[in-house]
Amino acid sequence: MANIVYIATSLDGYIADKNNQVDWLHEVPNPEGSDFGFADFMERVDALVMGRNTFDMVASFGGDWPYSKPVFVLSNKMTSVPEQYQDKVFLVKGELKEVVSRLNEQGYQDLYIDGGVTIQNFLAQDLIDEMIITTIPTLLGGGIPLFGELQSSLKFKHLESEQCAGILVKNRFVRTRDGW
Repeated sequence: MANIVYIATSLDGYIADKNNQVDWLHEVPNPEGSDFGFADFMERVDALVMGRNTFDMVASFGGDWPYSKPVFVLSNKMTSVPEQYQDKVFLVKGELKEVVSRLNEQGYQDLYIDGGVTIQNFLAQDLIDEMIITTIPTLLGGGIPLFGELQSSLKFKHLESEQCAGILVKNRFVRTRDGW
């Protein structure tokens, strides 16, 4: 069982700009049309857990729903899922440890955790086992940060780096509880 973050961030650590937009992600040149390993990553996971804001953003992109795996949206206020997502998106609420436990009991062992606040909340409860962070060499100067405050430090071991398209750097880290 693993809770895994797979996300892109600006060089200064933001996942969205000052206007809560992610358009800057699409400015990266990609002549081969690569997904930079995202499809392989999606093969590893059983389901996604994302916050309401991230769900709203993904839904606003229009077009086909981008995920073939079940998506569990954390929300205490949302009472129903829009009709077009009925068999794809499911609402969950409660304490994160309980939510993860319920999903694991349902057979969803490896979870893709997405969304700034959601990732920060999972980290605050030490519920992230692995992070794959792709850094885009753009300085946004503000926006939604990937990381927030923690009660205590969390150590991660760096497993690998990969340069993508000659411009991006994808780093993979795993949580270690006994030092590096």
